[in-house]
Amino acid sequence: RFYPPPPEANEPLLKRTRARVTHAVVVIFLEFFAWGLLTTPMLKVLHETFPQHTFLMNGLVHGVKGFLSFLSAPLIGALSDTWGRKSFLLITVFFTCAPIPFMRISPWWYFALIAVSGTFAVTFSVIFAYVADVTEEHERSTAYGLVSATFAASLVTSPAIGAYLSSRYGDSLVVLVATVIAVTDIAFVFFLVPESLPDKMRLSSLGFPISWEQADPFASLRRVGKDSTVLLICVTVFLSYLPEAGQYSSFFLYLKQVIHFSPEAIAAYIAMVGILSIVAQTVLLSVLMRTIGKKNTVLLGLGFQLLQLGWYAFGSEPWMMWAAGTIAALSSITFPAVSALVSHNAAADQQGVVQGMITGIRGLCNGLGPALYGFIFFLFNVELKVKGHRFLSPQRAVIPGPPFLFGACSVVLAVVVAIFIPENLRPAGGPAATKPAHAQNGGAALATPTSDAEDIEPLLQDSSIGSGLTEPGVPFWLTRFL
Repeated sequence: RFYPPPPEANEPLLKRTRARVTHAVVVIFLEFFAWGLLTTPMLKVLHETFPQHTFLMNGLVHGVKGFLSFLSAPLIGALSDTWGRKSFLLITVFFTCAPIPFMRISPWWYFALIAVSGTFAVTFSVIFAYVADVTEEHERSTAYGLVSATFAASLVTSPAIGAYLSSRYGDSLVVLVATVIAVTDIAFVFFLVPESLPDKMRLSSLGFPISWEQADPFASLRRVGKDSTVLLICVTVFLSYLPEAGQYSSFFLYLKQVIHFSPEAIAAYIAMVGILSIVAQTVLLSVLMRTIGKKNTVLLGLGFQLLQLGWYAFGSEPWMMWAAGTIAALSSITFPAVSALVSHNAAADQQGVVQGMITGIRGLCNGLGPALYGFIFFLFNVELKVKGHRFLSPQRAVIPGPPFLFGACSVVLAVVVAIFIPENLRPAGGPAATKPAHAQNGGAALATPTSDAEDIEPLLQDSSIGSGLTEPGVPFWLTRFL
């Protein structure tokens, strides 16, 4: 005889009919579309606010933001597991978009708020947890692909639209439009986005103790030295991602002021690299991993990154930057390939721990990289001068972009370390990873017990803003500038 299930058994199904991946897609699109519109005005305001030591101050602002995000992401992830996704989605979207109107109100407050907003600027982490709540495991990769493809679309289109509006109607209109879109995004989260975490998994009391281990951003880093293979992977990630994290904070400013890219050219550059990166991560990556293997794909990606950074360092003409941008798109295969190498070969019950270590190292680079690049620009006297309303580039040097040369040297060391990573780390299999490692995994908190495949996803998303090993994405340095 068939007995109907009790009412509470239907609760997850009811929740999923209300909370959908579509909600996450709309939130991400509106947030990054608003910031993408400001690409051109931001470069102008940056120099007007910091006429002296522009690159140094730019690096410090982004460095503080990245380091604060690194410190706060595990705590926000753990709290969203406890009190629900919607409230923290609202908080992260609000504080991420809060600096936008201050670009015209007070530039000093604008950059100060950008730095401080790093404490809550972890929207993607909460979004990935939201998607995991409303999808089955076999649907998750496709859902992440939809989110990341939407993000890539906003990144490809919005800088060009912002540059057009700025040239026709001025920066004030661009800031106004971006502010309206940001407010719309906040209102959408508040009024229309439902909670995705089932009530039985949330606490009704605010007194639930969050353990220090859940909120400690350095917890994953302390485990690095316990396994020689994991240590090699983490060192490779650190040496290769440190220059990438520094690159995003200064590259568009470098293109505009030193290489003399117009705002329209910068928008077209972003679109080109974004589209080529989607092709690289959807077509090229899968072909390479089938033909030459995961480790060799990592080494090839590092080789592309080395060539790209060397070209940026010594290139002084616009066509050189366009050519190097093509190589940059090819280098976007590196981190998905690293994730594949780990997830395919590591034991199932170690997936979350290893992925959390790598995510923690990348988060630390987000704080160190921008400050380091800004300091190197300062040491080599790469400064900007203004005559009237026209920017003048610094005098031509043998090495126009010293920080990029430093980044290339760092990637050389990453290649040397990566050569010693075993192709097969350990036999795959074993029990599913059920430990709550997600609260430590860079903020990509997934509350419920999961399989090894689910543990993989947050790293893949955070590392390349892609949706998995073969889903569309764009280079992380390109995304973090926004």
